[in-house]
Amino acid sequence: MSNAPPTRTFVAAVALMMSACAGGAPASGDTYPSQSLLELMSDSGRQRVAVRTAPDQPPTRGVVSMQLTIVNAETDAPEGGLDLKVVPWMPAMGHGTSVKPTVVETQTGVYELENLVLFMPGTWQILTHWSDPSEHVTPTLSIR
Repeated sequence: MSNAPPTRTFVAAVALMMSACAGGAPASGDTYPSQSLLELMSDSGRQRVAVRTAPDQPPTRGVVSMQLTIVNAETDAPEGGLDLKVVPWMPAMGHGTSVKPTVVETQTGVYELENLVLFMPGTWQILTHWSDPSEHVTPTLSIR
């Protein structure tokens, strides 16, 4: 039996659990592969979107980071300053996640989606739209 006070034991247990959960979590600034996982066209056809994932490509179950590079389809110019909205969705189960991913524009036209929690194996859609809600892409991932 441990002689540690209950409070210290509880704090140590919580710290251990948090470090175990964070172990697979990608950190901001992850290195993404040079080759994209997916190349998509927005529904309007005005933008092209390259999709990369970290720490693994293709991604596996757990916490994932995703990088979207959005360029003008006609000029190849980066599309910066977009108000990107993201919802991870599992269509077969009819639900998303309780964790809201964050979106950061790391450079003009390059958006990093952090804290995508893809907790179940199966098909996940990353419902993504920006500025005008009619502009969107839906990267679809098969998670194992």
